Parts: sequence; C-alpha cells; structure tokens
Amino acid sequence: MAEILVEDPSYGRSRSSSRPITRSKTVGYVPEPFDSEKLPQDLISKVRPFLRVANQLEKENPRVAYLCRFQAFVRAHTIDPDSSFRGVRQFKTNLLRRLEQDEQATVPVRKETSDARELESVYHTYNDYFLKHERDCDLENRENLWDIRAIVDVLSKVLRAITSGTGPEVLSDEDDNEVKSKFDVPYNILPLDPGGSQQAIMQLPEIKSAVAALRNIRGLPQDENQSGTFLDILGWLQCLFKFQKGNVENQREHLILLLANIHVRQTNKGVSVSKLGERAVDELMKNLFKNYTSWCNFLGRKSNIWLPSVKQEVQQYKILYMGLYLLIWGEASNVRFMPECLCYIFHHMAYELHGVLCGAVTTTGEKFKPAYGEESESFLKNVITPIYRVIYEEAQKNKNGGADHSKWRNYDDLNEYFWSPDCFQLNWPMLLDHDFFFTQSSNDTQVKNSCFSCKTAVKNKKKEETEDEEMAVNIEENKKQQWLGKTNFVEIRSFWHLFRSFDRMWIFFVLALQAMIIMAWHDIESLLQIFDATLFEDILSIFITSAVLKLVHAILEIVFTWKARHMMDFSQRLRHLLKLLVAVAWTIILPVFYAASRRNSTCNAKRYADWVGEWCISSYMVAVALYLVTNALGMVLFFVPSLSKYMETSNRRVCTILSWWAQPRLYVGCGMQENLPSLLTYTLFWVLLLLSKILFSYNFEIKPLVEPTKQIMRINVSKYEWHILFPKVKSNAGAIIALWAPVILVYFMDTQIWYSIFSTIFGGVFGVLRHLGEIRTMGMLRSRFQLLPSAFNLCLVPPSSKNVQKRGLKNFFKPQFHKASENEKSGFSKFALVWNRIISSLRSEDLISNREMDLMSVPLSSELSSGLVRWPVFLLATKFSTALSMARDFVGEDENLLKKINKDSYMYCAVKECYELLKNILDFLVVGDLEKRVVLKIIDEVETSICKSSLLLDFKMSELLTLHATFIELVGLLFENEECHKDKVVKVLQDIFEVVTKDMMIHGSRILDLLHCPQPVENDEASFLMGFEPELFVSSHGTPAIQFPFPADNPMKEQTKRLFLLLTAKETALEIPVNLEAKRRISFFATSLFMDMPIAPKVRNMLSFSVMTPHYMEEVKFSTEVLCSSQEADSIMLYMQKIYPDEWTNFLERVGCMGHENVDELIINNAEELRNWASFRGQTLSRTVRGMMYYREALKLQAFLDMAKDEEIFEDYNAIERALDKKNSPRSLSAQLDALADMKFTYVISCQMFGAQKSSGDPHAQDILDMMIRYPSLRVAYVEEKEETGNKDQKSYSSILVKAVKNFDQEIYRIRLPGPPNIGEGKPENQNHAIIFTRGDAVQTIDMNQDNYMEEALKIRNVLQEFLQNHGLRSPTILGLREHIFTGSVSSLAWFMSYQETSFVTIGQRVLANPLRVRFHYGHPDLFDRVFHLTRGGISKASKTINLTEDVFAGFNSTLRQGYVTYHEYIQIGKGRDVGLNQISKFEAKITNGNSEQTLSRDIYRLGRRFDFFRMLSCYFTTVGSYFNSLLSVVGVYVFLYGQLYLILSGLERAYLLEARMQSIDSLETALASQSFIQLGLLTGLPMVMEIGLERGFFTVFKDFILMQLQLASVFFTFTYGTRSHYYGRTILHGGAKYRPTGRKVVVSHASFTENYRLYSRSHFVKGFELLLLLIVYNLFRQSYMSSITYVLITYFIWFMAATWLFGPFLFNPSGFDEGKIMEDWKDWNYWIKNEGNIGAQRDKSWESWWEDEQSHLRHSGMSARILEILLSLRFFIFQYGLVYHLDISHDNKKFLVYLLSWLVIAAVLLLAKAMNVGRQRLSIPFMFRLLKASLFLGVLSVIIILYHFCELSVMDLVVCCLAFIPTGWGLLQIAQAVRPWIKDSGLWDFVLVLAQCYDYGMGVALFAPVAILAWLPIISSFQTRFLFSEAYNRRLQIQRILPRKKTM
Repeated sequence: MAEILVEDPSYGRSRSSSRPITRSKTVGYVPEPFDSEKLPQDLISKVRPFLRVANQLEKENPRVAYLCRFQAFVRAHTIDPDSSFRGVRQFKTNLLRRLEQDEQATVPVRKETSDARELESVYHTYNDYFLKHERDCDLENRENLWDIRAIVDVLSKVLRAITSGTGPEVLSDEDDNEVKSKFDVPYNILPLDPGGSQQAIMQLPEIKSAVAALRNIRGLPQDENQSGTFLDILGWLQCLFKFQKGNVENQREHLILLLANIHVRQTNKGVSVSKLGERAVDELMKNLFKNYTSWCNFLGRKSNIWLPSVKQEVQQYKILYMGLYLLIWGEASNVRFMPECLCYIFHHMAYELHGVLCGAVTTTGEKFKPAYGEESESFLKNVITPIYRVIYEEAQKNKNGGADHSKWRNYDDLNEYFWSPDCFQLNWPMLLDHDFFFTQSSNDTQVKNSCFSCKTAVKNKKKEETEDEEMAVNIEENKKQQWLGKTNFVEIRSFWHLFRSFDRMWIFFVLALQAMIIMAWHDIESLLQIFDATLFEDILSIFITSAVLKLVHAILEIVFTWKARHMMDFSQRLRHLLKLLVAVAWTIILPVFYAASRRNSTCNAKRYADWVGEWCISSYMVAVALYLVTNALGMVLFFVPSLSKYMETSNRRVCTILSWWAQPRLYVGCGMQENLPSLLTYTLFWVLLLLSKILFSYNFEIKPLVEPTKQIMRINVSKYEWHILFPKVKSNAGAIIALWAPVILVYFMDTQIWYSIFSTIFGGVFGVLRHLGEIRTMGMLRSRFQLLPSAFNLCLVPPSSKNVQKRGLKNFFKPQFHKASENEKSGFSKFALVWNRIISSLRSEDLISNREMDLMSVPLSSELSSGLVRWPVFLLATKFSTALSMARDFVGEDENLLKKINKDSYMYCAVKECYELLKNILDFLVVGDLEKRVVLKIIDEVETSICKSSLLLDFKMSELLTLHATFIELVGLLFENEECHKDKVVKVLQDIFEVVTKDMMIHGSRILDLLHCPQPVENDEASFLMGFEPELFVSSHGTPAIQFPFPADNPMKEQTKRLFLLLTAKETALEIPVNLEAKRRISFFATSLFMDMPIAPKVRNMLSFSVMTPHYMEEVKFSTEVLCSSQEADSIMLYMQKIYPDEWTNFLERVGCMGHENVDELIINNAEELRNWASFRGQTLSRTVRGMMYYREALKLQAFLDMAKDEEIFEDYNAIERALDKKNSPRSLSAQLDALADMKFTYVISCQMFGAQKSSGDPHAQDILDMMIRYPSLRVAYVEEKEETGNKDQKSYSSILVKAVKNFDQEIYRIRLPGPPNIGEGKPENQNHAIIFTRGDAVQTIDMNQDNYMEEALKIRNVLQEFLQNHGLRSPTILGLREHIFTGSVSSLAWFMSYQETSFVTIGQRVLANPLRVRFHYGHPDLFDRVFHLTRGGISKASKTINLTEDVFAGFNSTLRQGYVTYHEYIQIGKGRDVGLNQISKFEAKITNGNSEQTLSRDIYRLGRRFDFFRMLSCYFTTVGSYFNSLLSVVGVYVFLYGQLYLILSGLERAYLLEARMQSIDSLETALASQSFIQLGLLTGLPMVMEIGLERGFFTVFKDFILMQLQLASVFFTFTYGTRSHYYGRTILHGGAKYRPTGRKVVVSHASFTENYRLYSRSHFVKGFELLLLLIVYNLFRQSYMSSITYVLITYFIWFMAATWLFGPFLFNPSGFDEGKIMEDWKDWNYWIKNEGNIGAQRDKSWESWWEDEQSHLRHSGMSARILEILLSLRFFIFQYGLVYHLDISHDNKKFLVYLLSWLVIAAVLLLAKAMNVGRQRLSIPFMFRLLKASLFLGVLSVIIILYHFCELSVMDLVVCCLAFIPTGWGLLQIAQAVRPWIKDSGLWDFVLVLAQCYDYGMGVALFAPVAILAWLPIISSFQTRFLFSEAYNRRLQIQRILPRKKTM
C-alpha cells in the first residue's frame, strides 16, 4: 500500500467526505455514519474515540467499524451498567439498535475468515504506515499521522479485547495514562513533543532559549522512585507537589511564551537571542512577585524566595519559583479571586521548595518533603478544595441575592482575612478545624447535608484514625469553632453609605450652603464685608456644623463596622473609639465657645487695625483655628504627592502612626497619588467648576429666597383651611420648609449638571488637541490622501534604528507628515499593500462592490518601475478627461499648460499614469514587426515634442476628445478580452492610427516613411494610405500582428482594467464608497493616523496578547430555519435585505448570484454564505470572532512587511508564498508568519455550555466547532460536568480547552476543578475558569456583542506599546479603548441609544482619564496588563449580587492596588447595544442595580476615603453620584409638589400671595414660581452634542439635535431617567439586584400591553399616576388666585414627566396604535389580569404570579427599610388629610373629626370590596352574585342621593373624594406589603390581593383607554411609524412590511 488517506472525520456528522484508504470500496453494504459527537458527558472520553474511528473506517472496513462500535457499547455499559447517568440509556439503546442492524450485514463483506484476523489485518496496515512515516515532519503529513495513530490505538485496544476475551479491561486509568507516541501529544501553540521540534515556531531562537532554560534540571534533587519521570522544571514541581498533569502542561507553555516574548524584546538592548537572558527572567519575576513581596512587607514577613549564591543556579531557581506560582494559580479555580490567599499558599510552598532544594532534613532525620505530596492530585484535594468549600458554602447562604450581605462572607471577606497576620494561624498543613473553615448556616440540616462539609475534609486528612474517634474529635472541635464573620467591611443597605464614603464632599457642600445662607441673610454687597467681626464669626459657625457632621460620620463608622468588629485588630477598634471621642469633644467645645463669644457683645481680645477695618480675635476664632490645625498636614501632603505616597506605603513608625490616624491600615488603597502636573490639572477643573456652581447657587438659588423667607416669617396667618395639628409652631416653619426643601435638593444635585458642562468644555478641548474630527468626510479624505502614506509610515511602520524619532509636544503643531513622492517607493508600497488589504476586507464584508473595490485599490506591480505614485482611481476620477479638455482649449505655450496641470497633483498623476499604461499595453498588444515600429515611432514623436516643449505646435489638440473616445472603445474591448472581438480590436487600432497620423500630427509623413515599400511611391498621399491601411494590424502569412486575447494569468489584464477605469470614471466615483459604514471606517482610520500614538515595534518585538470572550447561551450563528421562518409576515432574511439593501446587493455580486435574489435558491447553493452574511449583521458570536481574528491577519501582514524586501512588497505576499515556498514546510514564509502570529496572539472563547451543548446535540455546538475549523488558531474553553462513577449524586467538574483538528474538536488541556465554578456572578466566573488558557503580556476582554475591523487591528502594536510608555508615577495597568456603537437598526430608539452610548464611550471616558484621572473599566474592549491582574485577583470580581456590574470592579481593584487606567482614541472596537425600549429599560435597570450595589461596596468606600478631595469628587460624580443625583432630581419633583400642595391646601399660599400683592412684594411670588429650573437637567446632554460636533461637524449635530427632538428624544431620555431613579432607590433600600438578560437582539416588534405593564407598572406608571393626581389637585385649588403663566412656569416640566412616564412605552412601541394589535392586547390583558397564580404559573401568564414576584424584594428587606417604606406611604394619608377639608359637605368645619369621618368612608368602601370578594367566592350561582352586586350598587347610590339632598354633597365632592381616597387605598396596600407577615397571620391577605388586583386593573384601563381612542385615528398610527422609523423612510426602506409580526435577531 503506497499511501493511506484518513477519512474526513466530518463523515460522522453527515458531511461530504473523502475516502479513508486507497483500496477499492466494499460493495454490497451501504454504510451509514453513527453520530459520534452527541454523547453523554460521562462517556465522552472513553467512548468517543471508538465511534470516531468506526466512522472513519466505515466505507472500507465495515466489519471493523462494527467491532469498534461494539467495543464502544461494552465500554459504555461497563461505566454505567444501570444507565443511571443522564442520557446514557438513550445512547445505549440507539447504539444497540445499530449493532443489531450491522451484525449480520457486515459479516458477508468481511475479507478474512474471522473477526480477529480482519481486525489484525487492518491494524497492521495502519501501524506499518505509521512506523514508516513516523519521522516525517511535514505539517500536513503530521496531521494525517495523528489521525492514523488514533486509529492504531483504538484498533489495538479492540484487538486486545477480542483476542484476550477479557472484555473492557482497558478502562483502567493506567491505560489512559500510558506512555504514548510523540504524535499523540495534543498541543495548543507550542508542540513541545519531540516530533514537533521542527515546527516553525519551535525554530524561533527565543522559543529555543526559553525551552532550554525550562529543561535545565541539572542539580535538582530526585527521589529514587522519581528518576526519569520528568523532563523539565515544571515536571519536577509536579512530582514534588502533585499538581495535575493538564495544569503542568498548560503552565509549561504559558511560562515558555512569557519568557520568550520578554527575551526577544531584550535583544534590542544587546542581549543575545540564543540564550535566555537574566534581564528577561528578572523582569518577569519582578512583575509576577510584586504583589507577593508587597504582601510580605505589609505583614512584616520575610519573602520565602531564596536564591543560591552560585550564579549558574540562580536562573534555574528563579524559574522554579515562577513555575511554582503559575502552577498554584493555574489550579486554584475560584481561589484565583483571592490573590492574597494565593500569596499565603505560595509563601508556604516556596518554603517547602527551598527546603527540598537545600536538602533540609526533619527532626527525625528524614529528607524534607512537602506537606501535601503523598497522593495524586494532592494539591487540588488538600489545598484548594478546603478553601473552595468555604467559598461555596458561604455563597449558598446568599440565597441568590435574597440574604443580607452581612450574613455571609464573599470573596473579598475571605481574601482580606489574609491581610492580617492572624492568617498564619492556619498553619501549614492547614488546620481544617480553624474558624476560617467554619461556615455558619441558618439551617442546621443544610450544613449536615452539605457535600462540602468541613468534617469530610478532616476525615480525609486523618485516614490513620478510626472512624469513631474521628467523629468524636470533630464534634468536640466544631463546638469550639465560631463563624469569623465579615472582614474589614460590612455591606449594609442604607443611603448613609453615600455620606460615609464621601463625607468630605457632603461636609463641603453643607458648609458652603450654610455660609451662603449667612451671607445672603446679611445681604452683603462685597466680599470684604465678611471680615466684619460679627459676620465673620457667624460665618465661622459653619465649623460647628462640620464638627456635628464629623460626629455623625464617626458614629456611622462604628455602626457600619459593628458586625466586622471580631475581625478587627485592637488598633482599628481604638482608632474608631478615639475618632468618636474627638468628634464628641469638638462638638461640645465649638458650640460652647461660640455661645460664649456671642454673649460677649464686646471683644475682649486685642484689637487690630488693618485694611479691612477694625476687628478682633475672639476665643471662638482661636478654637476654630485649633480645629483646623489638624487639616494643615493634609493640605501640605496634597501638594506634595510623592511625600504623601511615601508616608502611606512606608513601614516607618512615624509614617505608620500618622497614616493610622488618617485612614485604617489596609493592604490596598495606599499610594494612589498622581504626579504634580496631573494633580494641578484636575484641581483646576474642579476649582473652576465649584466656583461656578457656588456663584450660580448663591445668586439664583439661595439669595432670591432669603427675602421671601424673612417676609414669610413676618406674616401672621391666623386662618387656615384645615385643622392645625401643631398650633404652637411659629414663624410659619412649614411654609419655609416647603419653600426651601426643593431648592436645597437642587443645590446638592446641580453639581452633576455643572460637571456635564465642564466635561463638555474640557472634553472638547482635549478632543481638538488629539485631532479628533481631522477627517470627517470623504471629501476631506481625498484632499489629504497624499499625506496618508507618510502618516502611515510614521505610525504603523517600525522605524529603523537610525530613524527613530521622538514625538512630543514640540512637533504637535508641526506634524512630520509630507506628501508621498516618487522617491518613497518602499514606504508607499507598504502603505499601498496595507490599504489594499483594508479595501479587500471591506469587500469581503460586503460593504463595497467589486467596482468600488477596483476604484479604491492602489495598483502594486514591480513591472511599473517608473517610480510614479499610483493613486486609487476614486481620487483621479474625471481628472484625465478634464486635462484633455484643458489641452484642447488651451492657447499658449507648453510650459504654461504643464504648470496648469501640475497645480492639481492628482491630474498630473492621472495624465502621466494613463500615458505609461497605454505604452505598456500597446507594447504587449502589438507584436507585428511593422506595427511595432509604427507604434514606437508615434510614441517617439510624442515624447520628442514634449521634450522640446512643442507638443501644442506638433499636434492638433482639437481632436483629443475623438481620440479619447476611440481609446475608451479599444480599452473596453481589451478589458472584456473576448476572442470574438479580435476583428473589432484591429479596426479600432486602425481608427486610432488614422486619427493620430491624419487628424492630429502635423508631420504625419514621418510615420508614413515606415510603411515604405520597394515599389515606387506615388506622390498622392491618399492613394498611398488606401493601399496600406487595410493590412496594418492584420495578421498575414500566419504571423500575428497583435497578441489578443490576453493570457488569463497575465498582469496585463490588471493594467488594462486600471486604464479602463481611469478613462471611464465619472463624477459619481467621487462619492464612493456609497455605504455609510464604509465611509465612517475609512474616515476614522485616516483620522487616527494623524493622532498621537506610540511608534509601532516589529511584530517579533511587540508585546503579546490574548483576547477572551465569555459566551453562555447567546446566538452563535443564525440557522437557515430561523432566517427563513415566516409566520405572519416576512422572514428575518427579508428584514435584513430591507435594512441593508446595498450590502445585500454586494453579497449577491460576491457569490455570483446577481439577478437571482430568490432566498430559497441561495439557501440551496450558498447556505453557509447566507448564514454568515446575516449573522455578521446581528449581535452574534460569529461576528465577534470574525472581527477579533482580524488581529491575527493584521499581525501576519505586518510580519510580512517586517521581513520582506522592497521588491517583494510590490507582490502580494500570498503569491510569493505560492511561488517560492514549499507547501506546509516549516521553513516556508507562511509557516514563519503563522509562528509569529501564534506567539503574539491567542483567542480563547469561554463557551461555558459547550460540553453540554455537544452532548445534547444543540446546533450551537456545531456552529462553534465550525468557527474553530474556519479559524484554526481559535480556542474554546468550557466546563465539563460529569457524574462520578459509582455515585451519581456527586459530580466532577473540569475546565477543558479544545481546538479543531480534522473537523473535530480535540482536547488539549483538562484541569479538574474542586466543584462547580459558578458560585458567584456568571460572567466573571466564566472568565475566571478560562483565563488560565490565555497567553501573553496583555489580555483584551471582549463581549460577544462586539466587532473589530481590519484597519483597526493594524494598530494593536501601537496600543500595546502604551504599557511601556511613561504616564506619570506608574505604568498603565488597563488601557481603555474607544467603542463604536454599530447597532444597525432603523428605529429612532437605536439612534438615540447610539448617540448616548457614543457620548459616554468617547468624550465621557476621555475626561475621566485625562484630566480627572478616575477612569475605571467600563466595558469589554479594554486591554489589561495580564501579569498584573492575574496576581491581583483577575480581570473582574465575582461575589454574588454585590459585584453585579463586575466590569467596573476590575477598574476599582486595579486603582486601589496602585494601578493606572488610561484611555486611547486612535483605535476603536465595535459594540452592539439594545435598541428596543423594553431591552433598553432592562439594560438600564441592570446597570442601575449594579450602581446601587457599588454604593454599598467596600471598593467605592475605599476610593472615596483614600482619594484626595478633588479625585474623590470626580469618582463620586462619575460613578454612584450620577445615579443618586437622578434619584434626587425625581425626589425634588415630589418634594416640590407636596410642598406646593401643603401651601395651597392649608391656605398659606393664598395668604402669602395676597399679602405680597397688597404690599407689592414681587420677590415672594417669584420665589414660589422659581422651581422651573429643574429643567436644567437637560444640560446633561451637552457632552453628546460636543462629541458629535467634533467628529461630524457642528452643523450636522445641530441638524441631528433638532431632528432628535422632533422624534421625541426628550421623551426617551426622561423615561430612562425614571428607570434609573426607581431601581437605584429600591435596590439600596430592599435589594433585589439581579442580572437581567436583554437578548442583545435587533428588535423591530410590537410589545403587548401586558408586557409593557409588567415591566413599567411600578417603575413608571404608579409614579406617573401619582404625579398626575398631584398636578390635578394643584390645578383645581390654585385657579382663583394664581396666574396661568405662573402655573405653567411651575408645572410644565412635571406635566411632561408625568405624561412621559405614563405613555412613553406606547409611543415607542411599534404598531402601538394599530387597531388590530389593540384588540389583541385587550384580550391578552384580560386573560392575564384574571388568571390565578397557581403553583408554577409564570409571571407572564398570571397577574398573581407577577405581583408576588414584583413584591419579592420586600420579603428580604430589613426592618429599617420596612419602616422607611411605611413612612413614605404616609404621604398619601397627608394628601387625604388636606383634601377632605375642602369638601363642600364639610361646611368649612376644621375639626379633626372631619378627617376621622373620611376614614369611616374608606372603611365602608373596603367593606364593600370585601363583600364583593366574599360573594364571588361563596355564591356559586351567577344569578345570586349579580343580585348581590345590584343590591350593593343600589345601596351606594341611595346613600349618595341622601347625602346630596340633606348634607349638600356636590359632584365636585365626589371628584375630590376619588382624588383623596384612591391614593389612600394605595398607601394602605403599600403598608400591608411592608407588614406582610402580620397581615397573613390576621387572615386579611386574600383581601389585600383582591384590592391590589383592582388597583392594577384600574391603572391598566386608565392607560389603555387613551391608547385605544387614539388607535381609532389612522393618522396617529402613521405618524408614530413615521417618527419611530424616520431613518428608514429617509433611506426609502419598506418598513411596513416588517412591522406586523415579532422579529428578533
């Protein structure tokens, strides 16, 4: 047998396949594959290889395939004989059925006499072939050998089982762990097995040196039983500490790549690349152990990293310690979130390592051995698992977010235990009976039944003791154990956290408010007046307030840390106590001295005369001075940040004492100071902002209210319109509170507005300085295109060592860019190659057409060696024809014409290139001797005339256009290149000859001389031409005159196309590309080249990086069924065609289906292409993967540019690869480029459910596998869950990394986990399990709704260099990157959201990073310093609930650990956003919930306390402060309305206004109407306007802003405001934060009324109705004495807010006013509201289930939150109290009895409702229930009639009663829910449910009625569709066709 070809493995999945062996196919048997991929998790590793081999051998050896499947069945039955594991029974049944079918059918086709012989024959065939080619290093052959080796292994096992008859004895672990062939070792990046040594990546010198260093095991001590079992340092560590094999293999490659990448960067500094340098090892060691050494210093311990004195052994020891740490980290699982716990583990294991290395002995004289080194996988079982069990049990007490944070320890609590020296009480080996391992539980049975009980751990540790003795010991020890509780911090649900964390800010604002009130009260005209002794002393009274506030803060510190007191050391408790005592002392001292000073009217101290007048120093002033002395040191340290940093980080006694008083000593939060320039910059920002805010507040908020306040205090109101509850209160205190309360709330809130204004100004200035918007349009691009090659070479081409230029501020205004010239052939060629690749990527994405690609490409050909720069045709369009017109009409000399043409450089290039191309084409086309001489003569005449400047004299230019048209015809024929057009070509050539010689040339006779023949020539020229013209260019006697058509592979075709485009390009070519996205991308790329960025290094010297994407169950790729599903209207595919019409046309052109737009035909012929096209336009994983893999493509291209010579650059590097290199050779250019790309870039997708999806046959698994096949370097990590053999209640979990090999997924690494990894929040846990498989110096976190672009991927080298740049006191640890919101929906909501997000991810983050220096991590494009973060807890935090927004905590953690976060705008990453209103609201709710939890978190507390004052302000207003201010603004509206109602209903406002008018006091009425400035909140949109103006032009932003308002953008943003305020307040008070999946889908669908009600009932509708009632009452009772203008000024914004909150969801709901939809919604609503919530009923099916779920947060609330909820509900009773005294039936009676009688009416109404409820339940006969309803109705009507006749009840009274009693009933409902346990005990809960249902039904009807009325008007529905889809109408899309039914993508 000459060769064996292995069957395509995809055969087992119904794919097209090749033949397995070159022998003839077996006849008489039709093989069918058996699915080898859909297997139960528990059988995959043991059974799948046999099934795969069976599928491969099916066609050639069906009997052997049968035997393999039979052996698979036997193995499956042996593993699970009872079929108890999930899915095993179904699998075994299907396989057994197949075996029964094949048993008899395969016997006749057997070639041998027995199964054993048949099997042995096939086995030897494959085994012999394998042995023969074992040493073949060719990559393709090696991949084939891997498959053959797998077949040989399976066949050997089957053969052994058949011949021995022992059954499946090969199931033992020993067989699976046997020594395998070098070809059996799967690898990730580095093939470290002997057979892979010839791979290109293994030939890199830096890899060789790192491998050699790792394999240096010389001198390492060995046990006699371990000799020869390890090959390198990590293998030795595995034998010593019993790490897992998969972990060792993974970290081996990890460490080699880290060392190699650092080492190759050191070679530029004179280090030899052949040997691993010490500096590379030292650099990695410094970065890896920086946190460990800091931890040792903090705890006062010596590092256990001991290096030998022998220099030759130092490097080996360093690698040993680094390898040990990485092995610990790689196997730590969830413990990776606890970096200091890892330090503790490493500290002890490093000590053991040192003991082994130095040959230490124990006290018994035995060799020193590690504590955990006895059994296999000892480290996982004995070190990680006990800690994991603590994490798991504590997380279980969280109750999925329902438990209070103080009742369980999260990751931070457990990790911070290791910040204290007490952690060393755990000892080593760890004492599992220590309190740290004890977990308190509210349910004792839970602890007893927990599979992670600490008792079990103790039993496993003490195997030598008897079971009875052990249990006795455990019981005794558990009695002594106690729960340690929280560590250092307790997350308590309270708004007081805001004051506790940011006390300095609140104290400043309160003191400033007090000072302004004092100054306004004294009506000072000049600042010099404050130095008046009395006034100055009054102003100094603010420090009494300061002392009181500090006392409050000291009390809060004690209260909030009370539950963590057991974990505090004595110094912390002492500090809290002393802080409290000092605060109490100053709170007493300052008021006493102030009172004493005020009693003394004269000043007893010495007087001083000065320029401010005569004043004195009182005792109070002296006390204040002493009070302020404590802040003097802080002021000095503020301006000397280096000294402040030293004091915080130093261990000196003095520094420790001073720092101890200022802040508690913690491991994090120290040394966060910035350098002085940065400090001064953000200080200037905030000083200007605060000055502006204070001046505005003083002049427009405080001062205008002082005089009216004085007047109110003087006015005596004797008559009230209600019963006075507190008659002794004087000075009209209630009115003053109602007047001042909303103003004070606005005073505290409006700093957010000022921040928006100043961030707009500073962000705009910094944006201009960074060249944002340098190129905004394609016109600007064309005008500056000549500068692009120079800018490209400066930014993206690594400079030579001689030409390195430092770029700084000095050359900012003089950029070193210049136009490309003919002398820059090499530089321009690199730009051209990259530019063409960018254009090609746009074409592959179908953003441009083939013609556009041709027009935008730059020609590259070594044949065109004139040195002329050839620009893209779209720059030269119409230039040539314009030049011809100029020449035709020009009158003058040649020099002037040339100057005129040279003025337009593009025109000159077009003319010259057309001439050069024409010469080349004619030279190739004309091959006849005579014809060639004629052509050359004409060209010579032209060039001679040009040289002599006599072209205008020698040629008649009037015929240029005729010649132009003829040449266009010729080039067109050449471009078509059809054989049938040869005669036409000859004719056109003859026409050209005639035009040139006869019509244009003055001396045409010179050309005719070439046609001379021996016969005499007549003088008549015409007759001469008649004789010769027909024969010119015509072949004669078999000799061709022209070479036509051109050969298919000849470059002349490209030149012809180029000339044809130059000659025919019209003005429309100036507008290309037509696609808006293509225009934006090209413009931004061109702009970025002019921005400041680090110089790119060579690919080999760049920092390496990884990309990681977490994936759960999101869409991978749209299936054909989903794309073409059609129920009521059009399919998703048609939707895509309508939304992207130009891209659809380009797609059809690319796949060659122009004119065949039938989707069904495309599915048949181009199914995968169609799926990809649609998927790349949704928010799918496949889109993200395609974008991220551009990194690899860009690196290969740039590596080629680094290695290629100048002449090679003119050729496509793929063509060079095909021409010069042997295919798949390790030495080939392709292999070298792949090697560099692999070393620098890794992409890992953490597909958590991939294993389960494979087992269940989920199509998503196949789509993921297809992506791995498409991108071979793509890796997928997933968690495998298997039931333990023999105990199906226990499960084992493993992290697995796979890649695609031969269309199958191949397992690379398997690392067993201590338990289920998803303990905390899902996404960070998913990232954590996969991060061990990433590589490189940096890691980029990418979400699965993101995208990337080829042109942006080219800049990744520059971005990574930022890690090495100087950014102040520290290097950056997180690089923030710009995002582009690509969400491609045509709805207005998509537009609004896109603009809002664009503002945040551009100008918002620009200001955060610089000047404010408080940018954290706000999304997924950011790049992390990987080594920094893997040693400090990872790239996110994962504690349940508190870390809901896990991303931002990575930024918090990095900053607290002395990291630094930057932001860079010269690169952008695409990102999708939710675009339906319901999706947006869920997203906002999730983010707001996360911010609420951030408010309670220790991270925000530490940042707020440890930042300096101005960075603290920046932190507050850009994180939790923005959400709290949203809540304050809404609360301000309520406070204002209730205050106004108090004034109106009590009669105070009438009295004050009448008094004001009588006395002509304008200030009072103005003050009462001054609340309309709440609308200033709209100024928060200014940053969005500035950013869009910068990038797109201010005219564009003005136009868009007007259009947005017309499309109700204000409604959308106001509605979103309500979402934020609701969820922020509710989450802080009651909890309930949770992840809310939005689907990330492009939605143009109608949401039902029921769905909208469920989502917005409590967040918007209830509040909207309350505002509406308040406004109605306000309007009813103000009309008689308040002008309409004043009323409008006061309330118009509140009316707008109420209407927005009530009807916003219906305005933005597609088809929301469609009559048919309204009828369906009404039926659905009635069904939902009346459906009972039975057990298991979903919230979308039953009102009762929804209502229970909606109130679930109250069931977990604390007592304080319940009390606050009750107190807030009392406002409805006060509302009722004010209204009942305005009833006509009360006859102006102001007694309290009136209010009590109103409660009797409420009780009567509730009794009626109760009677109705009881009647419905007990009266089974419908007639009886109707009779009861009629009786009750008649009774109520009778009572109303009686009251009307005898008590003067009016219709207005009925209206007012409804307005008063409806809110009261709602208040009662709220209170009932707050006291639910007591209500349930009383038996009234069923009635509460009925009442709540009535309220919800009433609100629903009130909302539904106006919507239904408007739906009757057809114009309303059309208008709604028009403003919702304005952009679609502008693009003339048929949006109506895709609205009727729900579509999701």
